Amino acid sequence: MKTLYFPTRRYILRFILSFSCILYVVCTSFPALSIQEQIKNLSKNASISTLQQQQQQLNKQRAQVSQERNRLGNLQSIAQDRFNGLQQNLQTTTTQIQDSENRLKLATEHLEKLQTDLAIAERSFKTKQEATIGRLRFLQRSTASHGWAVLLQSRSINDFLSRRRHLKMVYQADQQILAKLTEEANRIIEQKTAVEQAKNEINLIRQQLLVQKSDYQSQAASQEELIQRLNNDRLALAAAETQLEQDSQAIGNLIQEKITAAKAREAAAKALSKRFTEGTGIFGFPSNAPISSPFGYRNHPVLGYRRLHTGIDFAGAYGSPIRAADAGTVIFAGWYGGYGNAIIISHGKGITTLYGHCSQLFVSEGQTVQRGQHIAAVGSTGLSTGPHLHFEVRRDGTPTDPAAYL
Repeated sequence: MKTLYFPTRRYILRFILSFSCILYVVCTSFPALSIQEQIKNLSKNASISTLQQQQQQLNKQRAQVSQERNRLGNLQSIAQDRFNGLQQNLQTTTTQIQDSENRLKLATEHLEKLQTDLAIAERSFKTKQEATIGRLRFLQRSTASHGWAVLLQSRSINDFLSRRRHLKMVYQADQQILAKLTEEANRIIEQKTAVEQAKNEINLIRQQLLVQKSDYQSQAASQEELIQRLNNDRLALAAAETQLEQDSQAIGNLIQEKITAAKAREAAAKALSKRFTEGTGIFGFPSNAPISSPFGYRNHPVLGYRRLHTGIDFAGAYGSPIRAADAGTVIFAGWYGGYGNAIIISHGKGITTLYGHCSQLFVSEGQTVQRGQHIAAVGSTGLSTGPHLHFEVRRDGTPTDPAAYL
């Protein structure tokens, strides 16, 4: 019978344990909160470069999951082949068990027939034996008288000899019959012994086949369990791969939205800048960021009603540098109500500049600064909806349009 190699229970348990550890590491590398939910929570603050890094990480994880899923598919295919081999061996063993049971049944029937034949032969032998013994005893008891009777009854010496020869032939015939019956009985006993031995051998083979069948059934059950585990883990990885693909697509969409929004802001800033009259060039730009809101009346983004916007807003990134528009003396550096962290510089002749909503201040009151000096960092302190620089120019304390001085 052809046999295949199958993993032992110890091997299977060791494989399942090692794979479970791998699957645990893969699964725990993904947070409980989906990337799409995180995108919704963090999209306002995340930069395009940060989102691109997240997308690259997701694509890397998706490739790893796909590779692991393919490996599990190969393992499942191997396990299925082994399971099919076990099923084939199991079917062959079952057929052999059925064949041995049929042979055992035939041997039992043959043994029963021999037992019946032996009983008949023993009864026949006993009957013949008793008849022969009876005749022998009769002859022994009446040998002398019977011999004289035969002689006296004989008509001649030849008749006497003939009668004697006939009696001897009867005796010899009885002996031959008994010998044949004994030989037949011995033959039946030998056949019975041979059949009993064959029956025992067949029964032993049957028991061995039953043990082998039980072993194949146990291996097949373990292999089937392994196949199911591999299939479940492969499906779980396929679901994780799909989720990662969706998350990567969501981040890609968000990146595209941010790029589109940035282009729109840039275009709006350029369009807004064209509305300004050419400045005198007295002051340098305090920020390299585009202008997001000009001087003039507007609906306040925090207070909600229409009021004068007393400066220009630059849409700088959080922490980006703020520079002094011109040389002067710092007359205020600190918290200034709705302006948050603010700096006021006096440039002489009643002209001052104000820098509001800063996240950090790098100068102090009374300090002299130079044109273009890094004096603060863009922030969102005070009444602010997001990081930007609020820049004002005042003449004798009255707000004027900074665009005329830039």
